[in-house]
Amino acid sequence: MGSFSIWHWLIVLVIVLVIFGTKKLKNVGSDLGTAVKGFKDGMKTGDEAAAASPPPQVSGQTIDVEAKKETSSKV
Repeated sequence: MGSFSIWHWLIVLVIVLVIFGTKKLKNVGSDLGTAVKGFKDGMKTGDEAAAASPPPQVSGQTIDVEAKKETSSKV
């Protein structure tokens, strides 16, 4: 009862085809493929850039990240 049979999926597919049409579904598939390809190329470019440039050197200085603004009060 919990899983759908092949007939359920075929009925859903037919309904989707009737509602959206094959041309719109083709465009969606093409756009999705282009997006995945662009993502893979971006990841490849990011990996090459990370490998080409060495990480920045950290000196022995300590930086106070929670530096507070000093206020002078005259009484």
